[in-house]
Amino acid sequence: MGVTDKALGGLMLLAASTVFAYYSIWALLLPFFDASNPIHSWFPPREWAVRLPAFLLVVGLSAIGAFVGSTIMKERQKQALKARMRTA
Repeated sequence: MGVTDKALGGLMLLAASTVFAYYSIWALLLPFFDASNPIHSWFPPREWAVRLPAFLLVVGLSAIGAFVGSTIMKERQKQALKARMRTA
């Protein structure tokens, strides 16, 4: 692999910090600027500051639930196969 773990971790930290700063300005500081201020053109409408994280939360929890459910189903199939092998 061309990128070391340390460099990859640094890039991920930089990306997370940038997203955090952008979202914080968008959700927390933007209401204090006048609506005619040109800074408003840099950000989507404010209702998306709530909709986007809510959507990501639902998608993330659904993915976790699907993973846990599939893992439970696979384990039950393995247990059923072992039980069949014991009785055979």
